[in-house]
Amino acid sequence: MKKALLGLVAAAAILTAPAVHAADKLLLKTPIAFATALPGLGSPMPRLAEQLDLMSGGTLKMKIYEPGKLVPPFEVLDSVSSGKINSGYTTAGYWAGKIPAAPLFSAVPFGPEAGEYMAWLYYGNGLKLYQEMYDQAGFNVKVLPCAVTAPETSGWFAKEINSPEDLKGLKMRFFGLGGKVMEKLGVATSLLPGGEIFPALEKGAIDASEFSMPAVDTRLGFYKLVKYNYFPGWHQQATVYEVLINKDVWNGASAQHKAILENACKASMADSFAEGEAIQHAVMQENVAKHGVKIKKWSQEMLDTYKATWEEVAKEEAAKDPFFAKVYADLKTFRDGYQIWKDNAFLPR
Repeated sequence: MKKALLGLVAAAAILTAPAVHAADKLLLKTPIAFATALPGLGSPMPRLAEQLDLMSGGTLKMKIYEPGKLVPPFEVLDSVSSGKINSGYTTAGYWAGKIPAAPLFSAVPFGPEAGEYMAWLYYGNGLKLYQEMYDQAGFNVKVLPCAVTAPETSGWFAKEINSPEDLKGLKMRFFGLGGKVMEKLGVATSLLPGGEIFPALEKGAIDASEFSMPAVDTRLGFYKLVKYNYFPGWHQQATVYEVLINKDVWNGASAQHKAILENACKASMADSFAEGEAIQHAVMQENVAKHGVKIKKWSQEMLDTYKATWEEVAKEEAAKDPFFAKVYADLKTFRDGYQIWKDNAFLPR
């Protein structure tokens, strides 16, 4: 009788437990645009993969491919959309040539810091507009913000920059909308993946570069070739990174897997930001003490020049592209409201 009862209990458990079939399993093969060795930039992805596996009980896995191992960084969007790969990790700022509004979902000159950016994405219209952007442009992808980094340095230079005139004629690696600002100021800009910047500096193909936070830039060795490191990073006070999933794969995923992905990426936003904030000061101190780096801050004249030029660029981009205008207006409205809170709630700097 006891054995029969135990058998019935076991049978009931099997019948009531959620079955995991092969069709319920999902493997996301994910090329990434930033090496996992780069803290706060590529390092969030192995942690995300680990959490997806744990949270799903092994039914949702992510296999990470280092930059260039599966597809080149600048081909991730097209490859995910076409189904060549089913997911990828990158940043929307790389798609400016395809979608003019894309950089607004990556980093905005004189734009929001991480907390404000996330507020707009999750509780303003940001995330809705983010997905609308890809849908409207004809890309078959689901987008999930999945990391956000602390402010960047403003760049590494071989000589001091004391006035706008000193920028003219420079060849510089520069990202996103900030690059358009620099072009207006006489800089010849190029957008290179992280792994190509040091060789370009070494060969003289570029004179200066910005890329990321001090802890990342130091890993890439910029200090060996250019010693003047400028702050603040007016062009990227926060930078958002995205996981793109093929829309057909996303639509075919279970509700559980979708929820795990969405919430794991939200957690990764907080984790990546915390990591970035925690490790910069020690690297800056070491750069000065051991590597002869000279940390410089932009004069008010230079910051005013950058800001005035950015406002010109924003107007021009909005005039050229209706969706850019729509997103920028929405972000500006949100920021105007947020400023009331910021002015009253935060201690003055």
